[in-house]
Amino acid sequence: MTHPTFAPDDPAAGGNAALPAWDLKDLYPGRDSAQIEQDLAAAERDAMRFSERYQGRLAGLSGEAFGEAVALYERIEESLARLTSFADLTYAGNQSDPEIGRFYQTVQERVNAVSTHTLFFSLEINRLDEATLAAKLAAPAAARYAAWLRDLRAFRDHQLSDDMEKLLHEKYVAGRAAWTRLFDETMAGLRFPLDGKELTSAEALHLLSDPDPALRRQSAKVIGEVLGRNIRTFALITNTLAKDKEIDDKWRRYPRPISARNLMNRVEDEVVEALIGSVRAAFPRISHRYYALKARWFGVAQLDYWDRNAPLPKVSEPTIAWPQARATVLDAYARFSPELAAVGRRFFDNPWIDAGVRPGKAPGAFAHPTVPSAHPYLLLNYQGKTRDVMTLAHELGHGVHQVLAGVQGHLQADTPLTLAETASVFGEMLTFRALLDAEKDPARRKAMLAGKVEDMINTVVRQIAFVEFERRVHDERRQGEMTPDRLGEIWFDVQRESLGPALRFDEEYRHYWSYIPHFIHSPFYVYAYAFGDCLVNSLYAAYQRNAAGFAARYMDLLRAGGTLRHKELLAPFGLDAADPQFWNGGLSVIAGFIDELEALG
Repeated sequence: MTHPTFAPDDPAAGGNAALPAWDLKDLYPGRDSAQIEQDLAAAERDAMRFSERYQGRLAGLSGEAFGEAVALYERIEESLARLTSFADLTYAGNQSDPEIGRFYQTVQERVNAVSTHTLFFSLEINRLDEATLAAKLAAPAAARYAAWLRDLRAFRDHQLSDDMEKLLHEKYVAGRAAWTRLFDETMAGLRFPLDGKELTSAEALHLLSDPDPALRRQSAKVIGEVLGRNIRTFALITNTLAKDKEIDDKWRRYPRPISARNLMNRVEDEVVEALIGSVRAAFPRISHRYYALKARWFGVAQLDYWDRNAPLPKVSEPTIAWPQARATVLDAYARFSPELAAVGRRFFDNPWIDAGVRPGKAPGAFAHPTVPSAHPYLLLNYQGKTRDVMTLAHELGHGVHQVLAGVQGHLQADTPLTLAETASVFGEMLTFRALLDAEKDPARRKAMLAGKVEDMINTVVRQIAFVEFERRVHDERRQGEMTPDRLGEIWFDVQRESLGPALRFDEEYRHYWSYIPHFIHSPFYVYAYAFGDCLVNSLYAAYQRNAAGFAARYMDLLRAGGTLRHKELLAPFGLDAADPQFWNGGLSVIAGFIDELEALG
């Protein structure tokens, strides 16, 4: 989700000087640090020695020696990840600076070249037969990496020859990565003229939730106009990357465009299809019903699209200063688990958060795990709305999850996207419940409840609509390049289907697909948000039914990192994502909130 921040001189925010900025020195002192070149050179030496020592010899290694090889591989990979994390975060801080762009690309290329020497390792592991690998796993040194090996070998059927894999690996920086960078820098460079100011995309999109209806309309039109002027570039990027994925999928024998993502997410196709089918079937009772209700509140038959996230009429929203946001989130975390709050507090006590907006900074919000030997960093665009507090709670949940999972080591700390959203959405729910319980004004409580429903619709309904957009684009791209107009038509179709007849879309809205970064960075990523939201709804319902021992089991879930699959993680809570009723239960939580709003009138 994209949220901009205060202007530097906004007194309500205390100015951007009052908002934290991260310090990346825990990774490297700066772009000109000699340590960067030293680490790159050391990684290259280690990778070449690793290749000389192990390439073509894995089958003959004892279990202990094999485990030692994996541990050495992990150390090399972590050293490279530290370098790329620093480059990624530096670039996210200012995507418009050409020198930073050059540094970012140079590090990516150098790391890619180094990792070419270790590429053989995973390929050779996947050529081991089951009996040979099982014998090695009898040794404790190898057994500690069993989860990583399990997930690596899930891709055996889609692995190409070593030469092909090496070619694709080396060409990545001049292929998909270059097109992704073009998208990022194009978006970062766009300016949206409004009332004599040149706004960033984050600032312009933020105005779609402004209390002033005229300002919402004006910003919506400007966004559509500017995106429209650049739509051919965005369409070219989208067409090129869709074709690139089609070629990759064909060679790797993935049956559908979404199949590779499901495998990366370690979730079965039928589970994803059950989720998508359940959400699409729920469109009428969730989004269609809610927006019809909101249209009545606004006294119209149809809402203009720029009013979709508008605050309720006649209800003022207070500005929430950063210290209050911090206290709200940490207090909500502490009521659930003091340990959860203690880990979260470290992000505020240390310069691990970058919260303000500035030209060139990446829009939206994210938590970057970096490496277990360091710590995560959070990027926000905070502007003092309730939604921004929820975004803080969301990204802090990611950060806490990443810290706790770090005990699993670099290769096994990372969670699939479907589970990565668990802690973030759970953190949002804890914070929302705390805010709602503290609010005594009936009108404000209604507005907060409506805001939560809208956030859940954005997380579940809208993200599944995005998946449907991607499905149709990737399927149709196989027949040939798609024009910007055709992409806009598909966008209109899925928006109307998902949001319902109570929304009215003007012509410029056809360009709004083009600013969604997930389509470019991580195709089919977005269903993970819906997966996480419905999963958390079910988890939270289990917590409400029986809080005894729940927090301890939840912390164990976070510490597991990527070592356990969703079925194993949910079993202690009596939940099973393979059951279609699991998803309907999560969706019923949203429907229940809408029931409450309808009862309020």
